[in-house]
Parts: sequence; C-alpha cells; structure tokens
Amino acid sequence: MSEKKVSFFHKQPSTCPVCDAEFSREELLSGGGRLIAGSLTPELRRQYEPSNKYGEVWPLIYPITVCPNCLFASLHGDFDDTSDADIASLQQATGERQHAAGLLFDDLDYFRPRNLNEGTASYLLATMSYDYRGEVVSPTFKRGLCSLRAAWLCGDLERHEPDSNWSYVADLFYRKARFFYSMAMEREESGEETLQGVSNFGPDTDQNYAFEGLIYIAALLEFRFGPRRDPERRAAALNRAKITLSKVFGFGRASRDKPGPILEHARESFAAIDEELDQLRAS
Repeated sequence: MSEKKVSFFHKQPSTCPVCDAEFSREELLSGGGRLIAGSLTPELRRQYEPSNKYGEVWPLIYPITVCPNCLFASLHGDFDDTSDADIASLQQATGERQHAAGLLFDDLDYFRPRNLNEGTASYLLATMSYDYRGEVVSPTFKRGLCSLRAAWLCGDLERHEPDSNWSYVADLFYRKARFFYSMAMEREESGEETLQGVSNFGPDTDQNYAFEGLIYIAALLEFRFGPRRDPERRAAALNRAKITLSKVFGFGRASRDKPGPILEHARESFAAIDEELDQLRAS
C-alpha cells in the first residue's frame, strides 16, 4: 500500500543564509484530491474539507522556509534574498528565536514532515525574523500576514486540543496582526516603507486579493481586535476603518473592478462598524 504523502522534500539542498546549514525544503504536493476547497471566511481564509484518503490537510503550514538549525524563517521568496546587514542581526537573535519557539512548542523538528505544531511555529519564527529584515522585503506587512496566519493555525490547534489555551495564543497573534497591518498602511502612506516587496498579499494561499485585501483585513482587525477601553479612541479608529472601506470598495455604486469574493464581506463589516458607532454615540 502506497504512503499517503501530502508533502515532499526537495532533492536539491538549500543553504541557510544566516548559519550556512544545509537542509531540504518541504513543500505541499498538489493534486490527487489532497485539497477539497470549501467556503471563504470573513477573514478571507479558505476552508478545506477533509478527504477520505488524506484526512485533514493544512496548506498554510508549508509557505514558510525554516532553517532547522538556527530557526531563521521567512516566506520562500525572501529566504535567499537576505542582506549582509540582515544576516548579522539575525545571527545575534538566534537565541531569541530558539527560546520563543521552546516556550510554546516541544520537540519541533523541521527535518521531518510538518504537523500543525511545526506549521504554527514557522509563522512565529518568521514574524520574529522579519523584525530584523530591511525595508526592501516590506517586513511590516509580512509580520502582519504571518501573525494572522499564526492566529488561524492556533485556532486549529485549539480545535484539536480543546482547553489547551491555544485560543488565548490565537488572540495574541490577532492583536499583533492588527498592529502590523495598521502600521504597514501608515508606513506606506508616509513613504517610510513601501509595499513593493510584496508579491502576494494573500491573506491565504489560494488567491491574491492585492491591496484591497490589505485594506479590508486591516479594517476588519481594527473592528474585531482594536482597543475598546477609551470610547473616543475607539470611535475614531472605527470611523477611519469605515471611511477606508467605503473609499476602496465603492459602496453604493457598481464595483465590478473590485475583488468579488470579498465585496460582500466588506459590506457586512461596514454595516457592523456602523452599528457599533451608533451604539457609541448613544452611550
């Protein structure tokens, strides 16, 4: 009986730019009924149905390259494009990455096929690694993207390990994602950091929703995870999110040039923000 593989390791070894260790990069195999696409969540995450042959498959656990030795991690396209200045800082931060991964996960092993633990940890490690990357790779946005995906996978871990506190960790990653998405937009608007280093805005792996996707996710995260203690600050943040959504998605007129799958989600978010603003005004 043949083994039911969902991933493979490249025969050509990769070399870590930070520690020079050689390893084989893992990628998801395509086809064969491994992925059965389901619905799209309001966070633009694609749901996948378990197959009879392969069971539950998580395509999100593979897009990050992780060095098994020093735990430097990044999206595949950025791994080899690491400057000398980045390398020096990443070498000094090796202990930080190893310590952080050890706090959350036991027995991580990137020489073997990944499971949810390695997949989730890969985004934690990438978020930390992008702290030390130059603006040419648009690190702020990618810290937000990696934090968002880590939150999703923590939710999957909670589903498989109920009452394990992964929901708490997911909430922390959601809040980090909200912070970095907002900062990425601010830095792009001010010219402090461009988004030219982003080839795929995701947020999932099945479709690139481009800049409209970034705008939508930033507004949604602000609505769901932004500060709530100060009503005035909350109202100001929600108003900014509402105005941004209305400008980008053109509510009230034809939006044929906008990403269709997210237009309805954007309208629903706009209405929910409006409702909370009404409540804040009445209080």
